[in-house]
Amino acid sequence: MIQRRTILSLSLGALAAASLAISFAKAQAPFDLGPEQPGRIRAEKDLAAIAALPQGFKFVEPGVLTVAISPGGPPLGTYATDAKTVVGADPDFAQLIADSLGLRLNLVPIAWADWPLGLVSGKYDAVISNVGVTEQRKEKFDFSTYRQGLHGFFVKADSKVTQIREPKDAAGLSFSVGGGTNQERILVEWSKQNVAAGLKPLELQLYDDEAGRLVALRSGRVDVIVQPHAQLVFISARDKDIKRIGTLSAGWPLKSDVAVTTRKGSGLVDALTVATNDLIRNGKYLQALARWGLEEEALERSETNPPGLPKY
Repeated sequence: MIQRRTILSLSLGALAAASLAISFAKAQAPFDLGPEQPGRIRAEKDLAAIAALPQGFKFVEPGVLTVAISPGGPPLGTYATDAKTVVGADPDFAQLIADSLGLRLNLVPIAWADWPLGLVSGKYDAVISNVGVTEQRKEKFDFSTYRQGLHGFFVKADSKVTQIREPKDAAGLSFSVGGGTNQERILVEWSKQNVAAGLKPLELQLYDDEAGRLVALRSGRVDVIVQPHAQLVFISARDKDIKRIGTLSAGWPLKSDVAVTTRKGSGLVDALTVATNDLIRNGKYLQALARWGLEEEALERSETNPPGLPKY
């Protein structure tokens, strides 16, 4: 049987305060969060991608690629130090796509829950905001993949745990994880597989927020923290007291890729896939990911409407 302990949110005030104190005590963020973004990677016009646009295709605003993004946090997308400009890996990729199509970029910050209706109603040309491909979403939207969807396994910098690649590597270890998340679902299944193989189960400590999960790791109450990979990359680079020991597909045991999302049948998807594959070939794509420490999430090639996660 899996060992599970749920930590109530009422106890997290002190934990959050402790985590913030650690953060402020560290050096400044390792990534450029200023609004000017002088290091942003730019691309030339991609004639093949432009040719892949349907004849007479109409953008929301002529000459502009209007992209919706939810600034959920660094390094994928967050507000810059001016509290209004959105910066991060997803805005950088949006800029590359706009450049490739010979368009100016207009980023529209939105709440995550608003993107489906806004896209269907024609408020934006595309959504570039860590949207995963699912079979259910494919019924209403088209997808051009541009990044792997990964969870990360991270430990304290001085931990003796060096690698987690498969269930047996996790046997007997304790994990801080968000309750009700996809990560919890996967680790529960891993624990069942280990027990069936005669190995030790996993111990899961469930927390309502990231602050609690990090304090559990830093205080030694758990061996490993598990949550979306990009978030932990940023924390690791900023605080320098945790390190990555493995990654996990967000759709385990299936692949789960992140994609530029467009209206079903709008005609934009093929041009986006061509542009992305050309950016992969010319190296601009990897340069943009490396700027935010996300090389691990790079795709070898972009696909149009690949198999998505099934309906559960």
